Amino acid sequence: MDPNLGVEQRIDNILSLMTLDEKVGALGTNPSVPRLGIKGSSHVEGLHGLAQGGPAKWGGRTTTVTTTQFPQSVGLGETWDPDLLREAAAVEADEARYIFQSPQYKSRSGIVVRAPNSDLARDPRWGRTEESYGEDPYLTGTLAVAFVKGLQGPNPKYWETAALLKHFMANSNENGRGGSSSDFDQRLLREYYSVPFRMGIEEGGARAFMTSYNAVNHVPMTASPVLKQMVMKEWGFDGIICTDAGALTNMVTQHHYYPDIDQAVAGAIHAGINQFLDRYKDGVNSALKKGLITEKDIDQNLRGVYRVMIHLGLLDPPAQVPYESIMAKEGQPEPWNTDAHRDVARRITEKSIVLLKNTDHLLPLDKSAIHSVAVIGPRADEVFLDWYSGTPPNPVTPLAGIKKLLGDGVTVNYALNNDDGKAVAAARGSDVAIVFVGNHPTCNAGWEKCPDPGEGKEAVDRKSLTLDPLEQKVMEDVLAANPKTIGVLISSFPYAVTWMKQSLPAILHMAHDSEEEGTAIAEALFGVVNPGGRLVATWPSSMDQLPPMMDYNLRDGRTYMYFKGEPLFPFGFGLSYSTFQYSNLKVSSGKMRPDGTITVSVDVRNTSNRAGDEVVQMYVKHLDSKVSRPNEELKGFRRITLAGGEMTKVELPLRAHDLAYWDETRNAWTVEADRVRVAVGSSSADLKADKTIQVAR
Repeated sequence: MDPNLGVEQRIDNILSLMTLDEKVGALGTNPSVPRLGIKGSSHVEGLHGLAQGGPAKWGGRTTTVTTTQFPQSVGLGETWDPDLLREAAAVEADEARYIFQSPQYKSRSGIVVRAPNSDLARDPRWGRTEESYGEDPYLTGTLAVAFVKGLQGPNPKYWETAALLKHFMANSNENGRGGSSSDFDQRLLREYYSVPFRMGIEEGGARAFMTSYNAVNHVPMTASPVLKQMVMKEWGFDGIICTDAGALTNMVTQHHYYPDIDQAVAGAIHAGINQFLDRYKDGVNSALKKGLITEKDIDQNLRGVYRVMIHLGLLDPPAQVPYESIMAKEGQPEPWNTDAHRDVARRITEKSIVLLKNTDHLLPLDKSAIHSVAVIGPRADEVFLDWYSGTPPNPVTPLAGIKKLLGDGVTVNYALNNDDGKAVAAARGSDVAIVFVGNHPTCNAGWEKCPDPGEGKEAVDRKSLTLDPLEQKVMEDVLAANPKTIGVLISSFPYAVTWMKQSLPAILHMAHDSEEEGTAIAEALFGVVNPGGRLVATWPSSMDQLPPMMDYNLRDGRTYMYFKGEPLFPFGFGLSYSTFQYSNLKVSSGKMRPDGTITVSVDVRNTSNRAGDEVVQMYVKHLDSKVSRPNEELKGFRRITLAGGEMTKVELPLRAHDLAYWDETRNAWTVEADRVRVAVGSSSADLKADKTIQVAR
């Protein structure tokens, strides 16, 4: 308990005082040792806001605590704004500490937060696409770093909460996930699938992660030597590595990698696992008796767990821990009921909205020139929550947001659907029609069930990329009744909305789950805010453009880096009510050393009279590489806000290390002599200017 001692010395003492039974108990998700006065923390979910309620009833079947809820991770990604993600994660950390330290909240609270999800959305059919920041490793890694830093806080000694990354790694199929294998070469391992995790650990400082259900190249991740060989040895990781729930048993019953649970437990512990989300104690005790593992093995693994607990300040005098004062106080509102936390939710939701189409400047709508608006669809009058959501305190639906913004001077005609021609009548009797369509995040069905083949969730991959036919028909009928029909797609993943793109004059996209969903979409529709979000995945025009689901070799046509054909919407795409002009692209040097860095700069001007956001994106293409390289790769980006007519210089660093490839013959990163084209623009398919640099050996 002496904070003046070194961390490893304190852990030596802890382990010397614990009984073997206590050590086995500490391999669960709560390493508390009451006999010794050691307080530990269990896990909580927090992908887009702390989950202490929601459809899955996190925090207890009978107890719900409302918490601030942000857009799903895909929506957070569509902001392309690391600073905002860091701010959202800091809100979540405050609320997790508040609940953990306030006596009245004695449900399953904790300050080890299972977030961010650093998996990559390589296929839009993946049922958990909503949990990923996108298909690109650099973007996803950059945003993961920001979220980790927000959760853990700025204090150099103590973390406010501990970020637990999931699910390591190559976990982007749901069907058969408990026994499937994601197969690819070492270059894709290093250059793609592991990148966001490496960045989260090395740059973000995360010291906890969860292994995935799947195998990689037929070795279950729960027992993979990669955990020690790459993550610990190369990345310097020394914290919590936990299983996913059921993964231990799956190694026996689905992967058939071990003949029994005793050997599965031993394999996991030898690989570095130090927390189990399974029933594991019998297997551990049996493995000990058989000599498959030793108490020394357990001691070695538990060191990582207690390093995290010490970082959280749980073994130190409360007066020394800067977060100990975050708790309920008489007369003060809960943090999720404050304007400050709701304001963060509103701003990040506004920034997440993507404008996909806007023919003849139909948007933004002019509130002063409109007398009536039709609001149509079941997605219009509910904020839909996903499996990893909490319960927001006062969610604002799109219908409520539009009514509040317009006030009493404009008639709002709402129709749930077109039963008895209600939607058509509302559209025909209004100046403009707004149709809300999209998926239901839980499929409105039980576990492993999705009646609509176009929907997906945990344990269920999508079988289609098309909208529910009933929703499609409503849009068609409404458009026939009113040519000024706007489509708002609220969805967890890309849809092949070819008809919408061809037929509707305007389309907006946003993710589910934000408590400020209605406020933000109303503001975007009526120009209070200017949409500036960008897509984080390639939207195909049909399933025919996708390789087989279990093909994990990206080079067969996955992501914008290797996509074949013309996408419906490209990676990084998003429009604005403003227009922007790029000029004066420069590189600080035309030559780069193997250990060097150059600066890429470009002038960006808002050529309209309306303030707006532009996301400046930098891509590279290798021209003389000796190995196969992507068509293009994102290596830098920055979201900027410019007033009408304003110009600014955007500078983006480019490191030689970020141009390296993994040399499988040397098992090392290699920066080769190469010509590299550096291009900047507003999406992967809209590059405005480029320069070629020479990388020397």
